[in-house]
Amino acid sequence: MDEAGGIRRTDGQDGDMTATRRMRELDRAEALGLVATVSLGRIVFTQHALPAVRPVNHLVEAGDIIVRIHDDGALASLAAPADGPGVVVAYEADAIDPVTHLGWSVVVTGYACPVTDADEAARVASVLRPWVGRPMTRALRIRPDLVAGFRLEAERTQPEPTALG
Repeated sequence: MDEAGGIRRTDGQDGDMTATRRMRELDRAEALGLVATVSLGRIVFTQHALPAVRPVNHLVEAGDIIVRIHDDGALASLAAPADGPGVVVAYEADAIDPVTHLGWSVVVTGYACPVTDADEAARVASVLRPWVGRPMTRALRIRPDLVAGFRLEAERTQPEPTALG
């Protein structure tokens, strides 16, 4: 990083290139709005007392994140009893350009609860298609408690003053 907090990188083609970026924190509404613009995220959960991460597709509905799961997968353990608050998970989604390194990232921490209402489960199944050819009979609703996000933006540069003469 340079003194101004920018990121210095060498791309191997044009020699040293300095791109100055700033990181701006996102408020809850903007962060969840951005998560709704992408279909891929990663769910972080506990498996055998250790952290585990799985990529999943999702939808955002009324501020909640919904993912589908299959009965014999690692995420099936998250569909624990519907009568409790749920299982604590983290969910991360982002869109960062690999060349410019500009974009955003959001991490949501909250409780994952099974979608138990048959009508709601059928509706979710009609909109959220699984990636693999395995039956996905269940869904999880993640109710965000903590939402943290940031956007990496290009730093605005001031034009050089011109000499009057």
